[in-house]
This record gives sequence, C-alpha cells and structure tokens, in this order.
Amino acid sequence: MSDRKHRVGIFGGTFHPIHYGHLIIAENACEQFDLEQVVFMPTGHTPHKVYAGPDMDRHRCRMVELAIADNPKFCISYREIRSDSVNYTYQTLRQLHDEFPETAFYFILGADSLFDFHQWKHPELICEEAVVLAAVRDDLNESRVDAQIHALTVQLHGEIHRLNTPNFNISSKNIRERIQDGRSIRYLTPDPVVQYIRQNHLYR
Repeated sequence: MSDRKHRVGIFGGTFHPIHYGHLIIAENACEQFDLEQVVFMPTGHTPHKVYAGPDMDRHRCRMVELAIADNPKFCISYREIRSDSVNYTYQTLRQLHDEFPETAFYFILGADSLFDFHQWKHPELICEEAVVLAAVRDDLNESRVDAQIHALTVQLHGEIHRLNTPNFNISSKNIRERIQDGRSIRYLTPDPVVQYIRQNHLYR
C-alpha cells in the first residue's frame, strides 16, 4: 500500500463569473503537479473586496458548478461562501489540513498576487499548510516572477512553484463590462455559464 499523500489543489476566487482562464489554470495544475483533484472555492467575505451579497453568492456558485460539471477532477467547496465571518486563506488551509491530514494541499493563485503576498494575513502560515502554485500568463515577465518566488521562498521558508499556463487575456471584470456594453461573451466562458448569465439577467 502506497504512503503517497493525496495531492489536491485549492483554487480560491470570486469567480464573478468563472471563465476559461480559470479552467485552463486548474487543468494545467493537474497536469504539471500530478494533482488528483482541484477544488474551486468561491470566496465569501474577504478582507480586500466588497461583499456582493447572498444572491450573487448563489449565482457565482451555480456558474462554477456548470463550468466544471464535465471534468471529474474538478469539484466545488462552499466552505468559505457559507461562512459569516471574514475568510483568511491561512485559516481555511489549516482547517483543511486538520480535517484531511493524509492530503497534500496545493494553493493556486495568480502570479501577480505574489507581489503583494507578503501583505496577506500570515503568508508564512499559508506556506506551512500548502505548496503555493503561481499561475503565470504570457503578459508577466517570467524572470521577474522567478525572482519573486525565490525571495518569498527564502523569506517565508515555503515551497512555491511557477505554474505555466497558456495566455488567456480575459478577466471576470472584462466579461462583466462586455455584458454591460451588449457585446458577446461566447467562447470566453463555457456555454452553460453564458446561458445562465443570460437567463438570470446578470451583470446588466
């Protein structure tokens, strides 16, 4: 019997809405780091963003469910979105580690977040509880990212890796703006998400 730990990615975000860029990052994380599963964890109350309210929580979760339905390696967690208090990443990862001690967690974030990672709440504890995967897009300077990874690794005594992903130059904000301007969002997010947004008149 193997003593190898289960390898699970934790991918937090507002997913407001989820799009192909998110899915590409998760798929590449599975491939590059041999992850058995990636857990999409929509954020609830966060210290850095305005809370959009319970109705939008429901919509964001439903869009994630629709987007990941056809991939058996992807699942959703409602852990943070069901919490009434502010959610800090280090607390969530510590809870997961306590509940699933036989699992090695990989925390997925955008490489741009590395440059303010030291300002997060207890980044050293995040590094204690998980390997950090920094998703790099083509518009970020890889050598600059690598230098930041090295600096944080030394500073926080953590394990941080570059996650290479194809460039997908779209954001949730851009999708919302396109909807407000009456432009198409087809091919930017899975069709079931496009239909859900249309049926529920979101972001208009």
